[in-house]
Amino acid sequence: MKYIKTRSGNLRLIVIVCIVMVNFSACSKREQAVPSMQRDTMIMDQLENGESYFEMHPLFEKAFAFLNRSDIAELPAGRYEIDGDRLFGIFSQGTGKSRAEARLEAHRKYIDIQYIIEGVDEMGWKPTADCTVQDVDYSDADDIEFFKDEPQTWTRVPAGSFAIFFPEDAHAPMVGDGEIHKVVLKVAVE
Repeated sequence: MKYIKTRSGNLRLIVIVCIVMVNFSACSKREQAVPSMQRDTMIMDQLENGESYFEMHPLFEKAFAFLNRSDIAELPAGRYEIDGDRLFGIFSQGTGKSRAEARLEAHRKYIDIQYIIEGVDEMGWKPTADCTVQDVDYSDADDIEFFKDEPQTWTRVPAGSFAIFFPEDAHAPMVGDGEIHKVVLKVAVE
């Protein structure tokens, strides 16, 4: 600490040191409150840890409550309304494709929470900003665009696990050797 001597002879602490310390503390708290979307891999976890992601978006708590339904494996293919166009699920079941057949896709209006009910989905991932070879231009009506780029990483997502894809995350889903039964929750960005 630095002190300065005033004309009256009293020692006073330099106030600048306190201001710097207060600003540093406030910056540290602000960085912890907002999760960073800049990552070097995709978000993948087990459903039992879903509560850890509630703070990432106001609708995530409702989304994970839906994924924890006891009858989720019995729901047939199709669209399920959870909160209108703000949050809905699309159930699908099909044979996995090869890595060579998979294409990176990205969305702008919706975040995907892809939950695997049965099977293993090996998902490709690459930051959308790093995708340079457009395959199909963005469709506003379908909220999707495709890229010819190769994924940066491949991650096996087994049954009982989920992956989260923000607009910053290009992803290549439905890759695997057998049947994949899954639900993709679409969460409106705004």
